[in-house]
Amino acid sequence: MTDHNETDVLVIGSGIAGLASALAAAREGADVTVATKATRPEGASSWWAQGGIAIARDDPEQFEADILEASSDTADPDAVSALVEDANEAVEDVLLSTLDVSFDTDGEAAPESSDGDFDFGREAAHSEDRILHVDASTGRHIHIPFLNYLEDHDDVTVRDDTAALELIRHEGRVHGAVLESGGDFEPTYAGAVVLATGGIGDLYPHSTNPAGSTGDGVAMAALAGADVTDMEYVQFHPTVCVDDGSPFLVSEAVRGEGAVLRNGDGERFMFDYHEDAELAPRDVVARAVKTERDATGEVLLDVSPLDFAGEFPGLVEKCEDHDVDWADGIPVAPAEHFLCGGVSVDEHGRTSLDRLYAVGECARTGVHGANRLASTSLLEGLVWGLRAGEDAAGKEIDVIEAPELLERDPELPERFAEEKFHRLRRVMDEYVGLERDADDLGRAMSVLRRLKGEVDAYTRTRTSRSLYELRAASITALLIARQAAENEESVGCHHLVETSPDGGDRTPEPRADD
Repeated sequence: MTDHNETDVLVIGSGIAGLASALAAAREGADVTVATKATRPEGASSWWAQGGIAIARDDPEQFEADILEASSDTADPDAVSALVEDANEAVEDVLLSTLDVSFDTDGEAAPESSDGDFDFGREAAHSEDRILHVDASTGRHIHIPFLNYLEDHDDVTVRDDTAALELIRHEGRVHGAVLESGGDFEPTYAGAVVLATGGIGDLYPHSTNPAGSTGDGVAMAALAGADVTDMEYVQFHPTVCVDDGSPFLVSEAVRGEGAVLRNGDGERFMFDYHEDAELAPRDVVARAVKTERDATGEVLLDVSPLDFAGEFPGLVEKCEDHDVDWADGIPVAPAEHFLCGGVSVDEHGRTSLDRLYAVGECARTGVHGANRLASTSLLEGLVWGLRAGEDAAGKEIDVIEAPELLERDPELPERFAEEKFHRLRRVMDEYVGLERDADDLGRAMSVLRRLKGEVDAYTRTRTSRSLYELRAASITALLIARQAAENEESVGCHHLVETSPDGGDRTPEPRADD
């Protein structure tokens, strides 16, 4: 292990939440290091965000009501109020005034003091048009200028292709993290550490997340003793094109503009499941799409009711790149999309461990409850990132002994991590997916415990990024399965079904209003 580094605030992850944390801490005069295993720019989840970022506009009460209703009234009202209260100001300050993001315009009134007129969109479970967007590729239009801005900042250092393997902690306090870059390991000590590591897409065979989404932040925090909650609430996006085996997200905004879902018999079916049809909450639409695919062979997103080429040129290009004839309907299926739970934090992103913060998808703020409202993830990352970064600044750096990462045994067997990941994804897909039952969750925990034991045996004597990613994934998967088994209430993303008495197929979901 090489000599150590020091920084006032260490941010692990480079999505909007991590970058907002870095910006806020730097504004407070802190020296900030952003360590991200992503490579620019596509490696961070925020870059992939399509729909947009929701704001309160001039009706914060209705925005709060929509968030709570989408969560089946399981979201924390205080957290929702904090999000909505900061929404307009945070977007105006960072995205408009600081980064000058060019959101689509269409003559509508802009939020707060901005001079622009915006084309506010609507997505599922929103009662009004309130979503700022850039075509259907909002994430990249925020992420790239944000990265560029911080890389030019005198007090911020961005280290890409750099992974955090383990937190440095002692007696309930976090002092930094062991980082890996290019095969070298070094402790980096910090006055505070902000986890902003994104999602868990690598735990499932089909996901909208970028590669490398292995639940690192959740796992590191859990191993350090931090509280982790609501892990059972894994949201699946209902409209992911899976036609050629290389899935890509078809933004909810397309349904917001009038696209409809049809089954293999050509029938529009969503009114059979919910009065809001295609704009029902995501968990409802995702389960309906799965049910209809199982019953009729396929589900197509019919974009003929709108000017798809004119309104979503980026998605048209993506369809063409994947040889998808969108004019005949886009074949869609549910895929893992977002973890609503994570490391438990307060209104400033503080975890149960001193000097450790968590923001973005790896954090459980309470905003989402059992089901996230569309286009609130970027907003949550921005708001909590700013709050956490400001709070994390100004803390003293203490250098203590770092954990020893051993390399005394030979390298891993060929394809070891690949084979273990395949096993993990198969278990999560079969037993901990859109629908669960108690027996399946028990089977999942049994397999995942054995898998974690096998991985732990290797990490005692070997160190590599792929091995530690596998360890993080196995820990996070086990947390999801365990908390799902402990929650006997079927709500939102955690949908329980019964197994037939003979142990056969699950009882199909009834076609009725949810």
